[in-house]
Amino acid sequence: MKYTGQAGRSFNTRFQEHLCDFKNDYGKSRFTQHLLENRHAIGPMNDIMDTIYFTNKGRLMDAVESFYIFRKTKLNE
Repeated sequence: MKYTGQAGRSFNTRFQEHLCDFKNDYGKSRFTQHLLENRHAIGPMNDIMDTIYFTNKGRLMDAVESFYIFRKTKLNE
């Protein structure tokens, strides 16, 4: 499973937040909730996070994120 989402901070910072939530069973983010509910493991940052698009935070980033999540989940790409 690959993480698809946006981050206004560095990837390392965002990954560490997810990792902390996962290890402490918090499930604060949808990503961490999914991992915990489906009993997935969390892998190394370089294995689960890729840069697919760069833009400033805002409506465009939200639209790009939605598109890639749709593509991954609905079209099984």
